[in-house]
Amino acid sequence: MKYGICPLGIIPLRNDFNHRSELVSQILYGDCFKIIDQRKGWFKIRNQWDDYEGWITDNQCIEIPEEVYKKQISTELKHSANLIDCISLPNSELFPIPLGSDLRSVDFLNHKFEGEFTTTMDKEQLIKTALAYLHAPYLWGGKTPLGIDCSGFTQMVYKLNGIALKRDASQQAKQGTTLSFVEESEPGDLAFFDNKEGNIIHVGILLQGHRIIHAHGKVRIDSIDQTGIYNKENQSHSHKLRMIKKIVP
Repeated sequence: MKYGICPLGIIPLRNDFNHRSELVSQILYGDCFKIIDQRKGWFKIRNQWDDYEGWITDNQCIEIPEEVYKKQISTELKHSANLIDCISLPNSELFPIPLGSDLRSVDFLNHKFEGEFTTTMDKEQLIKTALAYLHAPYLWGGKTPLGIDCSGFTQMVYKLNGIALKRDASQQAKQGTTLSFVEESEPGDLAFFDNKEGNIIHVGILLQGHRIIHAHGKVRIDSIDQTGIYNKENQSHSHKLRMIKKIVP
């Protein structure tokens, strides 16, 4: 088995080994992964944090020994805390890294980080973290304040608080405990929404006062009731509620 790490701010994770292939997710600075397949110029990887698989170009990552991979995943989480921070190289050049980058391997990469970082927090911080992404543009497969999708948003908010969520909304819907009514929910719980076929297609984070923060066009705050998300601008429900899940007791 081969292992790798992301030494750049963001690496696109694609559905196939082709630059025109669908962007399914992103690998952020410091993320470690297993290399499970290889084609000319491409690695198929399995991300350590959420086991999500996809293809990256082999010139955007660094292969690492197994012991470095194991050391990182056994070390306490440490993430960058600002929307955009900078890493300095040995020659003093700088490059940007997005909110939620993994800083546990800075020394191994021979980089230097002088910004603020977060460690594992608690549920009370989830909403504060979620609000940091407010107005971030929607991007299918995105996971940063520069572009993010609905499940990337919920995953990153929880990740920044030390809680592991899977990558896709349909996967996240299988985690946690199901609640019967909106009234039973608390800020930080997840609400899931389905389409006409009954497939989970959307997820957001509940706020106080029957509101929800979610990525739809941009990260935004809307009202929610037993029917679903109510878009005040359009004066209609934009998403049909399927279930509410409590991830953190």
